[in-house]
Amino acid sequence: MDSATKDEMQPSLPPGSSCPGPEWPEQERAEQLARGAALKWASGIFYRPEQLARLGQYRSREVQRTCSLEARIKSVVQSYLEGVKTGVWQLAQASEAVQGAREALGQAHGLLQGMAETTQTLKPLREQVAQHKQLRVLSQLLPRLWAVPAAVAHTQTLIDAQRLLEAYVCLRELEQLQEETWAPLEGLELPVFEGLGPLAEALGRAVETVAGAAGQLAREDPALLVAAVRVAEVDAGYMASLELAPRDWRQRCLQALQEGLERTHFGTPLLPEPGALAGWLEALRVALPAELALAEALVAPCCPPHYKVVQLWAHTLHSGLRRCLQQLLEGPGLGAADAFTLLHWALHVYLGPEMMGSLELGPEADVSQLEPLLTLENIEQLEATFVAQTQANVTQWLQRALDGEVAEWNREQEPGTDSSGFYHSPMPAIVLQILEENIRVTSLVSESLQQRVHGMALSELGTFLRRSAKALTHIQPLALLLGQPKGDLSELDTLGGKGIFKTGSWVSLSFSDALIRFSRDHTSGEATAPHYVPYLLATLNHQSALSSSVSGLQPEGAASGALAPVGTALDELQRRICRLVLEALLAELQPLFAALPSRRWLSSPELLDDVCERTARFCQEFRRVRDPAAQLLLAEAERMVVLQYLRALMQGRLVCRGAHERTQVAERLQHDAAQLRELFLGLGLEESVQCAPVLLALRDLLNLRDPMLLGLEVAGLRQKFPDVSEDHISALLDLRGDVSREQRLAALSSLQAGPQPSPSAGRRALFSLVPAPTPALSSCLPSGPCA
Repeated sequence: MDSATKDEMQPSLPPGSSCPGPEWPEQERAEQLARGAALKWASGIFYRPEQLARLGQYRSREVQRTCSLEARIKSVVQSYLEGVKTGVWQLAQASEAVQGAREALGQAHGLLQGMAETTQTLKPLREQVAQHKQLRVLSQLLPRLWAVPAAVAHTQTLIDAQRLLEAYVCLRELEQLQEETWAPLEGLELPVFEGLGPLAEALGRAVETVAGAAGQLAREDPALLVAAVRVAEVDAGYMASLELAPRDWRQRCLQALQEGLERTHFGTPLLPEPGALAGWLEALRVALPAELALAEALVAPCCPPHYKVVQLWAHTLHSGLRRCLQQLLEGPGLGAADAFTLLHWALHVYLGPEMMGSLELGPEADVSQLEPLLTLENIEQLEATFVAQTQANVTQWLQRALDGEVAEWNREQEPGTDSSGFYHSPMPAIVLQILEENIRVTSLVSESLQQRVHGMALSELGTFLRRSAKALTHIQPLALLLGQPKGDLSELDTLGGKGIFKTGSWVSLSFSDALIRFSRDHTSGEATAPHYVPYLLATLNHQSALSSSVSGLQPEGAASGALAPVGTALDELQRRICRLVLEALLAELQPLFAALPSRRWLSSPELLDDVCERTARFCQEFRRVRDPAAQLLLAEAERMVVLQYLRALMQGRLVCRGAHERTQVAERLQHDAAQLRELFLGLGLEESVQCAPVLLALRDLLNLRDPMLLGLEVAGLRQKFPDVSEDHISALLDLRGDVSREQRLAALSSLQAGPQPSPSAGRRALFSLVPAPTPALSSCLPSGPCA
């Protein structure tokens, strides 16, 4: 390359530039930084004068460095320019080659157009050649084609005769002949082969029909079953080897096996009549294991191993049974017996050793992979159905037992007794047997069902004992009724007005309501019972029998507090019976207490003798009642007599005229307390629970000689009986007849100023249950309740 060419190739420098290339901002900044660095370096080197002597050395060194850099730059530029020259030359050569190829392609295109025109003239000849080839093939296959209709008819005959293997061989020969004519005729479909499709479908249906009756054929004609299975298997392999579309005869065969098995056992819709479900399940219990044994012994040897016949049988029977039970549960509601039978069968019998849990059933069945026969929702539905219908039945049975018991309350005969002489009736045993049997039988199904039935049984027992909430809330406590002898009858009238009772007929009642109705009819005279009190005492024995036996209804593992509501209902029933019994006693004693206290009472013990005689005669019946109810009755009867005695004293019927009469009253109180104590001791009541000692405390108050000491005596009385009030003290002071207003106020002041009595859990209410006449305002303390 000469110098002129080099000069031409070098780029021109713009004015004011010190280096080639455009004026870029980055380039200018780099140049400025370089100049600044050089100036800084030079100023540092030549700052001191002695450094100027070495200026020549620095200059020659920089000249050499500059020359070296220029030489390297020139070498790089020269190499770059040579590469560019070589590339330009190669591009020129390639352009010439492309131009030559373009010309050659144009010539070839012209030649091809000429050949296409020539080919069009040979098209009729080509068609004639193809027709000639087809005619030659047809002429060669003509004898075989003439035999196709007869072969199709023969194959159909074989299919009808269930000679399936021979029919399949004939079908294969016909299909092979069709394939031989397919390629030479270039896909032309001959009319003679139109019957092959229906023929293959007929053979497939025949195989499917035979497979559907596998269970029966395995016993009667296993060869036919083997032939059908072999046809399905051979066809599956043949179609796969030729890469043809499969006819799915194997799948249809397996499906037919399943459908036939389901049709045999679950073909008809299951809508059993009430009670017929148990027979159907029992038939399945026998039939399904027999079917599995048949599959393992006879059907499995007729089929290939990969069919897994035993597993197929087990899963098919399970799925069919599961679907059938689902349909059953979606239909009309089952009865309690059918729901229980189905739950027990599905949860225990079906999975038990007699069926799917049998040791004779090999691992081929793979029953561990089976879905639950009943879902959790199904089990919940059946349990709810059973509990609801059982509850309705239990309600009817308990009502019948109560109706039978109530029907005997108006009999002319006394209640029956047991071997120990206690009043006895079969009703408690019947009630407990009804509930216990329903709880016990559910343990055969599941713990959850037993718990639900247990809760239902306790609920029904509570309802049986006290169905009417109004009857419980409208009856006053026993102690209040003792002060209001007609209160219970008025409450019974109220209950009758609210629709709980119907006059002249028994309606659906609880045991407690029936007792109220019985008492109401007797006391009102509407239906007087000849043996009213004995039958009340008999019902108290019923309550005791239920209380002592109700714990037997508690299954193992049940919550300990489940019996609390029933215990509360039994306690309320016991209090109600005691109240009714004591009301009958009160009705006999009230006329006698109307004469107390009186002058006759002071002079003669006859009045209290009559009270004790009637009380003893009445309480003799208590020996027919079992303890502890008998002791409770005696204690309440003794307290009722004492309360009536106190009530009579508080009425102000007697005022002592002097010390002699006060002494007589004190002696009478002591005598009466001893007489009552001996009476109830003789009846069997312990002295520690008697209330008669209150009469001795009143005797001390009335027998006090000095009225100035009344405050001490009143304070002592308050310590023994915390429920005594100012009204009671005033009534007792009125009975003394010698207490002035100042002494009365002083005594009442000591009642308030004295120490408060200590609480005691064993004290029983006495004075708070005795009404006292309101004293005159002059006898009240300014801060007292009567002021």
